[in-house]
Amino acid sequence: MTPELVLPHGVLADGDDPVRLDPAAAGWTYAGLRVLRLAPGVPRQVDTGEYEVFVLPLAGGCALEVDGETMTLEGRDSVFTRVSDLAYVGRDSRVTLSSQTGAEIALPMALAQNRLPPRYGPADSVPVEVRGAGSATRQVTSFGTPEAWPHADRVMACELITPGGNWSSYPPHKHDQTCEVANEEIYYFRVAGRDGLETAGTGFGLHRTYDEVLDVTAEVRDGDVALVPRGYHGPCAASPGYDLYYLNVLAGPRRGTDRSMDFCDDPAHAWVRDSWADLAPDPRCPLTSAAGRCAP
Repeated sequence: MTPELVLPHGVLADGDDPVRLDPAAAGWTYAGLRVLRLAPGVPRQVDTGEYEVFVLPLAGGCALEVDGETMTLEGRDSVFTRVSDLAYVGRDSRVTLSSQTGAEIALPMALAQNRLPPRYGPADSVPVEVRGAGSATRQVTSFGTPEAWPHADRVMACELITPGGNWSSYPPHKHDQTCEVANEEIYYFRVAGRDGLETAGTGFGLHRTYDEVLDVTAEVRDGDVALVPRGYHGPCAASPGYDLYYLNVLAGPRRGTDRSMDFCDDPAHAWVRDSWADLAPDPRCPLTSAAGRCAP
């Protein structure tokens, strides 16, 4: 096992902030993630430097000021209650974040070559997709994928929710030099408690990354981070009774002028996709929408 690829909650903490992962700290070039904790009524300034970022509320909402523009993000109570609105902020920007009631804000980031202007993304414009079938059914919330959000230089991101007992990131797949495009990838995990709404430390999931050299199969709990520098990754398995959320951040060398999340399935397991045609999707999905929690 390679422990440094799965980082338990607290290892990446920066003061009161749960996660600070710069690309250099991950041992690669492009992808990073910060998770900020905003105290009620206390503004925070963030300089993006050479990185572009999404501003994604995980819990609570916030106001942000950048380039003379003010945006208000309504946010949500938790990642398990609804789909959130978001903002994009380009490189070489100074952004001020504030929340009257306190908030937890994710900043998926990537090394950017071009500076793009800030932009707001409403929650009801975020695509929500049900993928897979049977016990491989999951929800994919594509707030920052190339198709859903073309306004970015390199950063890509999406959210997944896997109902308790199900598998996601399956069949195992990879985004590395042996595929059409290569991307570094981050998984940031949250685990729902018994009520299915709030995050809690009791539940767990499993995550796997492997190739000819890597072979990492690890328990993941609320607030853990997994790094995928290369190789196949999957499944992410949610333990029965505990829904599993993860925020995916991807970035890598551009393919011409395009961002791409293309992948290669592990050929030993690629046949599983065809089997879904004979299975019904899990009726628990989708779990959330911009309007709130979906009825089962």
